Amino acid sequence: MEARTTILTRILILSDTHGEDFKPEDRPRQYADVAIHCGDLTDGSKLEEFRTALQTLKSINSPLKLVIAGNHDFTMDIPAFEAKVAEATPPLDPELVVREYGAPGQARQVFEDARQEGIVFLDEGTHHFALHNGARLKIYASPCTPALGAWGFQYHPNKGRQFDIEQDTDIAITHGPPKGIMDYTHGRERAGCPDLFGAVARARPRIHCFGHIHEGWGARVVTWKDCGGIVEPSHFTAIDNEKSPVIARLATLRTHTSDSEERAEEKKAELEELERNKCAVTSHRNTVDQHPLESGKQTLFVNASIKGDGEEFVQRPWLVDIDLPKP
Repeated sequence: MEARTTILTRILILSDTHGEDFKPEDRPRQYADVAIHCGDLTDGSKLEEFRTALQTLKSINSPLKLVIAGNHDFTMDIPAFEAKVAEATPPLDPELVVREYGAPGQARQVFEDARQEGIVFLDEGTHHFALHNGARLKIYASPCTPALGAWGFQYHPNKGRQFDIEQDTDIAITHGPPKGIMDYTHGRERAGCPDLFGAVARARPRIHCFGHIHEGWGARVVTWKDCGGIVEPSHFTAIDNEKSPVIARLATLRTHTSDSEERAEEKKAELEELERNKCAVTSHRNTVDQHPLESGKQTLFVNASIKGDGEEFVQRPWLVDIDLPKP
């Protein structure tokens, strides 16, 4: 019998907690080999919100928790933080700034102090990890999003940005979505980054997870076309849509007056399952009854924004089973 060269790995993904912790009854209880937070740990980048985010991460049953910043976590972007303070009108009381937001670098130190507890804050770039289950994990991380505002880790959308995702990356963690993948706003506008899409389409990681666009919550398996000759791949040219199923999206969970009685019951059952599991679950393993991700040919995209716009807690974290390579 041929020895397996991969190891089953369970990954919990969440994003956009915005300084709020789970209620005890809403905490994910399942074990994960690695947990990932895709940014916007806070709403206003205050020290107390970062401490709440740490408590949220500590409550997750996982030996390794990987974290990136989002645009709301602007004190992590020290030049942006210093610029916001300097440009404030009227000038801010320095003692008040330090009390609420910390001195430059203090928010980052909060996470450095938590590293011994398995919580690792990732700057932009490639990172390597040896997981407790024996698998190796290669991560690309980037907090950067296109915008005209004065938040953190942002670049002008007209100037673009280079995302250096390497070919054998297992998981790309970004705060924002790529253009064309779970990036529709309430106004039905695509808010994702075309440069990020191009980088992901060329590198084809097993998973690309993100948040930022709250209403884009969901997951989709994308099967890639042969992009030979395409200089700048886009969601129009690079995706084989007939072989790229949507696993779940927020719109399919919302009830509508036009729903048939049968469809309304299906949605009710899906919501009840989310409530029971405390997360959305999807498996892509190399087993007889599953459809594994084909490395280099498919990518699982996950928008894990859990901050919704209603009272009902619908947007749950994602729990993903995949096979990762052995060292």
